[in-house]
Amino acid sequence: MLKITDSAAEKAKEILKAEGKEGWGLRIFVQGSSCCGPSYGMDIDEKAADGDETVEKNGLKVFVNAETSASLTDKEIDYVANDRGEGFVINGGAAPSCGSGAGASSGCGSGCSSCD
Repeated sequence: MLKITDSAAEKAKEILKAEGKEGWGLRIFVQGSSCCGPSYGMDIDEKAADGDETVEKNGLKVFVNAETSASLTDKEIDYVANDRGEGFVINGGAAPSCGSGAGASSGCGSGCSSCD
């Protein structure tokens, strides 16, 4: 099952509040794939769609469809801020995660060598 860190939940709620969308949630979806695995996208959504799994943490709702949910098993959404930037990342699995802003990706760079 997908996990959400406290920092990711709090930052997402802060963003939703700033957008005037308190009570809404985040939607995580597969955006594409490479030899390193799937790349994920993130968006704001008002409610779950039919067949979605909803994961909650500290009042934040994250909506994931069945196909995406299967690829997120044992992964964790986190929010990081460091000298390289800040954003949401999805950690876990074989490949490291990279992300910035409101998007997240499981692949880092354009070639598979970056996933080693």
